[in-house]
Amino acid sequence: MSTLRVTAEELTVHEHPGADALELAQVGLYRAVVAKGAYRSGEHAVYIPEQAVLPDELIEELGLTGRLAGSKANRVKAIRLRGELSQGLVCRPAALADVDLAQAAADGTDFAERLGITKWVPEVPTTMNGEVEVAPELLPWVDIENLQRYPGIFEPGEQVVLTEKLHGTACLVTYFADSGQVQVTSKGFGGKYLALKEDPRNLYWRAVRAFDVPSVAAYLAKRLDARRVGLFGEVYGAGVQDLTYGADGRRESLGYAVFDVSVEVGRQVRWLDPVELVELLEERLPLVPTLYEGPYDEELVFAYASGRETVSGRELHLREGVVVRPAVERRSDVLGSRAIAKAVSPAYLTRKGGTEYE
Repeated sequence: MSTLRVTAEELTVHEHPGADALELAQVGLYRAVVAKGAYRSGEHAVYIPEQAVLPDELIEELGLTGRLAGSKANRVKAIRLRGELSQGLVCRPAALADVDLAQAAADGTDFAERLGITKWVPEVPTTMNGEVEVAPELLPWVDIENLQRYPGIFEPGEQVVLTEKLHGTACLVTYFADSGQVQVTSKGFGGKYLALKEDPRNLYWRAVRAFDVPSVAAYLAKRLDARRVGLFGEVYGAGVQDLTYGADGRRESLGYAVFDVSVEVGRQVRWLDPVELVELLEERLPLVPTLYEGPYDEELVFAYASGRETVSGRELHLREGVVVRPAVERRSDVLGSRAIAKAVSPAYLTRKGGTEYE
């Protein structure tokens, strides 16, 4: 799940091909459906992204009462309006009437707190919960930002690797070479530096033991002379999320696939390059499928984001999307952190009855 920021953005306005009274306001590579004539290209407005939870007064002001997602009808979600995908909201809230939005866009001002907007956090199922303990030395995971919001992360022609993004729940494992200790956590708990105490009923610990992840972590620590190893995988199957890939998270046939690895060597933490990760792990643990390796092309990335899943080998359901990273790990000036992004399938965003547990 990406970070939540509510910012002022310069708009590019396009004709809506299926509705005379509507237009499409583009922010980055996102497009939001707006009333015709409300905005012009080059003007600035506030962009509220998906997964934002709005206060009642703002919902009423925007004329969206009863029209948003969630049990309280207060969450922004991607929808199709007259055949066009609309992602997020474009608006000019009254609370910001005195703000120079062009300057705010240049400054990167975040208006979430001022507008009372928060990030939606789904309720955690019992199998993903448990007793926790403070774990200050966990190797953390990073939020993956959406390529549509930050299209300048990769340069055209740059060598990249695309892996399939799985709809499961992230399992974070930190292995300590000096003691052999293993800490296991979820993305939500890991962000607070909390580890889950071992419990055979807990989904993450079940996956870690079923696939003998600690022994692979110990191998990596020895091979790379690392003090700490972070193994980041996706646990999936029936009972985990609505997309199952033919696995069952309630039984021994639960699914698990590694998507990233970090190591601390000489007091420096680094992420393994995609090729290095495959070479070290492909015979030891399941990995998320690699769909493409080659020059970066924006259109190609979004083409790969859609289609059918490849994990089961049977194309059982739609694909969530793809994760894009450089062939050689590097930092992104656009993000101010490592260069990694996701592209999500429109069909996934607008599916009915979807679950979004972390």
